[in-house]
Amino acid sequence: MPTHIVHFDGASGDRLAARADLPVGGPPRAWALVAHCFTCSKNLRAVVNLSRELNRAGVAVLRFDFTGLGESEGDFADTTFSSNVADLVAAARYMAEVWRAPDLLIGHSLGGAAVLRAAHALPSVRGVVTIGAPSDPVHVLGHVEGARAELEAMGEAEVSIGGRPFRIRKAFVDDVSEARLDEALRNLGRALLVLHAPEDRIVPVAHAGRIFEAARHPRSFVALDGADHLLSDPEASRYAAGVIAAWASCYLDPAPPAPSRSGTLADEGRVTVVTGAEGYRTEGQVRGHRFLVDEPVQLGGTDEGPTPFELLWASLAACTTITLRMYADRKKWPLEDIQVRIRHTREAGRDHVVRELRLDGPLDAEQRQRLVEIADRCPVHRTMERGVEITTEVFGMDAT
Repeated sequence: MPTHIVHFDGASGDRLAARADLPVGGPPRAWALVAHCFTCSKNLRAVVNLSRELNRAGVAVLRFDFTGLGESEGDFADTTFSSNVADLVAAARYMAEVWRAPDLLIGHSLGGAAVLRAAHALPSVRGVVTIGAPSDPVHVLGHVEGARAELEAMGEAEVSIGGRPFRIRKAFVDDVSEARLDEALRNLGRALLVLHAPEDRIVPVAHAGRIFEAARHPRSFVALDGADHLLSDPEASRYAAGVIAAWASCYLDPAPPAPSRSGTLADEGRVTVVTGAEGYRTEGQVRGHRFLVDEPVQLGGTDEGPTPFELLWASLAACTTITLRMYADRKKWPLEDIQVRIRHTREAGRDHVVRELRLDGPLDAEQRQRLVEIADRCPVHRTMERGVEITTEVFGMDAT
């Protein structure tokens, strides 16, 4: 996904770090603002996977670090639940100035509680999504229970959350203790989707039930079976994103019509692919068709798609079968199924490809021999044999 690293001023004036993830190959149909979980960051794997899947559905995403977390400026000890909500509003206003005000708010864990509270201040929002959110923000104080006495006596204390030390002040405890979501849910005035893992050990699923009961229609609930609180399994976060994208389509503007698929690549323009800042997962688009390219896990990829060379050999195989089908149809020969297998080896610095054909149907020997000859005439085969002159140019923000 094309990612832009941006910064904006948070509610307290600190510079907050954010990433804007955009769909490949065209303007987004909508924008989503994502709030991460308590003490997490915008780069949590689940948040990244959410962005990727939403991008595939044509939705752009802004994900940012709350004050004092991740790459954002400020002191986490100075923050409160209310300041997190204010940071969300500041992020939405920044989006409106630079791109477009958010259509969706998505919050994970305490971020889910924050988006419920922030929604009333953001008239552009049409749908709100919570993932593993507490029905009462005070639930988060379970992380600081052992430090309550020190907090009362000294006004602040260091606590361990997720194995990392954080300094918490009494102002945070007081603020989150007074925060309530009942009124925010009753007056939400937007479609609500509640996602929660039944086996969540951090925020029990009963919280999802209370959020759902307090809200008004339209409201939906989806159980993330088998997932944990952080959606650590990539499949869980991708599934959640797919559900969000499908659900949100009811409340967003219709997707723009796909580009015409009737012309050739030369007629229609270009092939566009984008590889993000992490890993090798690459998203591509050709005339409205989307596809993925990746590398195997053992080479550092996530194996979510074929490798570039596998796509190359697949192109040769597909071009061969299409060419044979066109020729047989023109000749009115009884060619039924066509299968092509490609074997690639590299020896002494040279590539060698073996193309195996299987031609099903009541063909005679002469017809079969002619089809073998025609296979060598497929355009991709000929292009590979001739070689290609490639010129590289720079475009976009880095162009000079």
